[in-house]
Amino acid sequence: MNPTFCRRLLICHLISTEDRPSVPHLIEATGWPRRTIQDIIKALPGMGIDLHFQQDGKRNNDGYYVLENWGPIDRSWVKTEIQKIRDAIES
Repeated sequence: MNPTFCRRLLICHLISTEDRPSVPHLIEATGWPRRTIQDIIKALPGMGIDLHFQQDGKRNNDGYYVLENWGPIDRSWVKTEIQKIRDAIES
């Protein structure tokens, strides 16, 4: 599996399963740099994935991501194969 694609799948999985997944939360969950997380999130709409940032406070960066539609990706397949996806990223 392509590691770049797998990173995107993992971020989608984390956004859809974690409670209030902000960029700092995703950094902690993955150990990846902020810029990597931001680039992945920016690329998701190009794959047909619908997500938005839910503002949660007065500051612009207070909030979390909500994945509204997985587009062409089968969410149940990602959930079933999450360990293989993680392994592909690590290799």
